[in-house]
This record gives sequence, structure tokens and C-alpha cells, in this order.
Amino acid sequence: MIPRPVYIEKIMPYVDTPFIKVLSGVRRCGKSTILKMIAGELKKRGVADNQILAYNFDSLQLEEIKTAKLLYENVRQRLSPNGKTYLFLDEIQEVESWEKAVNSFMTDFDVDIYVTGSNSRLMSSEISTYLTGRYISVHVFPLSFAEYLTFRRAYTSEDDTHRELARYLKLGGFPAVHLQEYTQDETYTIVRDIYNSTIFSDIVRRNEIRKVDQLERIVKFAFDNAGRTFSASSIAKFLKNEKRSIDNETVYSYLSKLESAFILHRCSRYDIAGKEILKTQEKFYLSDPAFRYSVLGYTPDSVAAMLENLVCLELLRRGYEVSIGKIETAEIDFVAVKQEKKLYIQVTQQIDREETQEREYGRLLDIHDNYPKYVLRTDEFASGNVQGVKTMHIADFLLSGEY
Repeated sequence: MIPRPVYIEKIMPYVDTPFIKVLSGVRRCGKSTILKMIAGELKKRGVADNQILAYNFDSLQLEEIKTAKLLYENVRQRLSPNGKTYLFLDEIQEVESWEKAVNSFMTDFDVDIYVTGSNSRLMSSEISTYLTGRYISVHVFPLSFAEYLTFRRAYTSEDDTHRELARYLKLGGFPAVHLQEYTQDETYTIVRDIYNSTIFSDIVRRNEIRKVDQLERIVKFAFDNAGRTFSASSIAKFLKNEKRSIDNETVYSYLSKLESAFILHRCSRYDIAGKEILKTQEKFYLSDPAFRYSVLGYTPDSVAAMLENLVCLELLRRGYEVSIGKIETAEIDFVAVKQEKKLYIQVTQQIDREETQEREYGRLLDIHDNYPKYVLRTDEFASGNVQGVKTMHIADFLLSGEY
């Protein structure tokens, strides 16, 4: 296993505390492997094998444990007689009313609990209802660019960092596709299977959606318009033009379900001057760019949007709240806030004209505060700042520890 220390470092401080550790994220992003890494860390601390009790509810071996009561009884019978039991519950959403069992474990037994899941019932908005405040939530993402390079060094060979960015953009960050040298077509076959299992297991089956074709058209619209502002009414209008009638509320419902399955991330617009979140014309970004390419195919004109997507994901990984900035009639790609920190970021594939440079830098220079401002790009450029705005290659920004 290739270590993913970012997540281990987030979780290990909460070992043996009275909190349920919840790992959520899109299917196949590496949650199960991270659970194994945590178990390995516990063994290094002297925890015995018989104190570690692991369940993977995606396995047919556990098909009979479908209710909270059955889970409770099974765990009760297998608790360690030698002190605290460390309980690992992988893909817990497969167990009906799982939260009742988990809450009972915390009350009745000497346990330390770790759970993973891939749908809305493991999102923070839902967990707070189920676990009554006794949890720590960690969102697991597909591989970051830094993690991707670690996989490349371990399993194949690493190229120049800037060229590796282009490969990472095309193939995405699902760990399974970087365990050996897959072709682009082979990679998209793997990712398409992840997409299908998420759509049909976590969305269609769980929500009893009958108009699957309608859902898939909304997915394709969202994928094709990643990084662009759009509204439910614009999707409804698009479908109406295709002779498929749908109301705005249904569109919103589908988009929310795609968020709940961690396929999409929503970014609201933020009025920089008025310092308020705007309720219209949001943007959506994909949890992995390979989703777009596996469903719609790779096209060069999508690169700019997917570069923006990579930056958004990295900011989210690092714990920033990410919004789209509005300043008068202009737009700032990202306003990222984390506690007392704030960043303003413009992302561009290249700057080959003077008016493009004036647009990218000018928008940031119109913001009159002292927070860091970046223009991120992938072309050749002279290093240095422009009136305090820092220029960086996107690959260098993704690997940087300075923000």
C-alpha cells in the first residue's frame, strides 16, 4: 500500500477519543485502504490483532448483515476480551439504520469506531442528525497531484512534473488506475465502471429513480458545463429543447443527489464587495476529471475547465471553503477561505495576448486588500510578481506547501 499520510495525520489524533471517525467520499477513492492504514498504525502502537474487528459491507460474506440489530448482535459476540475493541465498518450505508447500531456501540461497549461510506448518509449535513455530535468527519478525495506522483514513482516511472500534470488531468486520481501503466482507454473503462456503480447503486436504486435517462442527461450537462455558471432553469431549458420536459425542482433534486454521491462539488458565488454569498448561478466541479472524459470523451477544448477543476479540488482537500468571486461585473475564479486565511485565484491555460493578461491580473488588482492573489497557468512565463500578484505554474501550485 502506498501511504496517504495527509489522511492518517488527520485521523490519528482522534484515536481512543469518544468520537466516531467517519471517512466519506466518492466510491473507489481509497477509503477502504485508508482504514487498513489506520489499523496498521494501531498495531504499531501495540494494539493486538484480536482487538481489531473489521467489516466490509460491500462483501458478499456479510450479505446477511443488513440491519442495525443484526450488526449489533454480530459485533457483541466478537468483542475483544482483552480491552478496547477497534471497530472498522467499511461502506456502512449498506446496513439499514446503521446509525442506531453505531450509537449503541458507543453507549454499551468499550470501542473505538471508524466508518466509511459513499452516499448522502455519510455527508456532514446528514451525519449530525444520526450521530448526535459524537463524530469527526474526514472527506477523502481521489489522489491529489502529489499523491499521484508518489504512485507513479512506486509503480511505473515519473516524467517531468509539468508533463505529468497533463497526464494527471487526463487520467484523474482514482488510485486503481495508477497501480500499473494503463492506456487511456483502459483507464476510462475503469472510471466508467466506478461512475455506473455510483449512479445506479447510490442514486438510482437508493432513491427509486424511474427516469434514469433523464438523470443521465442532467449528469452529462453538468459534466460538459463544469466550471461554468448555470442554473436549474438553464438545464430545464436545455432538456426542453431536446423535447424532454422537466421542472426546476426536479433538476435541483438530481443535482443534490449527485452531490450526495460525491460526484459533484457545488461552488456558490461570493460578492467580494458586499461580502455575501449569492444564491444564483452556482458552479459545479467534478470529484475527478476522469469522470468527464470517461462519460463524454476527451476533447482539447475541455482542458481549461478541467485545470480549474483540479485547483478547486486541491483547495477543498486542504480544508478551504471555495466560492466563485464576483467583483462588479467581473468574476474571480476562486475565493478560498480557511479560518483567518483567504486566497484569490485566477486559473488560465495560457496568456498569449495582452488583453488576456490585463483581464487575468486586472481582476485581482481590483481587489483592494492584502490577502494573497495568484494567477495560475500552464504555459511558459517569466517568474515574478505583477504588482503583488504571484504567477505560478499550476503543477507547482498543486505541490506547494505555502498556502
